[in-house]
Amino acid sequence: MARSTRAGAAALVERLSAFRWGDGGTSWQPKIEEITEFGSNPGDLRMFSFVPAKVRAGAPLVVALHGCGQTAASYDHGIGWSKLAEKLGFALILPEQKRANNFNRCFGWFCPADMERDSGEPLSVRQMIALLVARHRLDPARVFVTGLSAGGAMACTLLATYPEVFAGGAIVAGMPYKAAYGRVDALSAMVHGRVRPSLVWAGLVRAASSHKGNWPRVSVWHGTEDRTVSLSMAPRSSSSGSGSTACPGRRLPSIGSTVIGGGRGSTGRVRKWWRNMSWTAWRTGRR
Repeated sequence: MARSTRAGAAALVERLSAFRWGDGGTSWQPKIEEITEFGSNPGDLRMFSFVPAKVRAGAPLVVALHGCGQTAASYDHGIGWSKLAEKLGFALILPEQKRANNFNRCFGWFCPADMERDSGEPLSVRQMIALLVARHRLDPARVFVTGLSAGGAMACTLLATYPEVFAGGAIVAGMPYKAAYGRVDALSAMVHGRVRPSLVWAGLVRAASSHKGNWPRVSVWHGTEDRTVSLSMAPRSSSSGSGSTACPGRRLPSIGSTVIGGGRGSTGRVRKWWRNMSWTAWRTGRR
């Protein structure tokens, strides 16, 4: 299992490295389209999607959540999500935060109303997924979520509150589930970190739903030069994202990865990657 997991991760990294991220030219045109009706939308989010022409029934779905100060279109442009979807053949959802909800367009990972299952922003994203899976007959067993910074924190929230929905997730420079309550507390946790026993982090996730099955596979990505979100939060995200009993506190390599066990009865549920880069480099597609 460990060998196949490493081989699969290495193959994915190789494929992504060969792909040209973003488009710095003036020829770029957004391919994503807005869908305005997708449910009750209690989190008052906007839904953007892209389904390549070659996508057929049974294709996978990726949900990608932008960071603060971004929009769905700018995140797509900077990273090249729609290009990647077209190249690899998956459907794409890009939720967008409204400025009316948060002036900096941050997803509300620190707001009590947006932390729980079947309420707020998590339910809005769940409704987006349900709509696109049904409309295009996508594979419900191959739904993945990723996010950057505040989007990474919301990805962690989605993995915690709807673990049965996702096959896996990637948290990029994010925060663990229920790391903060309120904006001031969120800023403090981002800068200084938030120390809790690993079992407490995992317990918060297990209490977020009645899920008893397998947990999603999770990869945690964090730049060693990140000056916005403390690198110390990355190991906590690994416990939060998978409901695992992984123990943080080991010395982190500047470049590399660590496979973390996912608790009793599972192996290799979490992979953590550390890169010598800032979150801004990921956001804009620059290396």
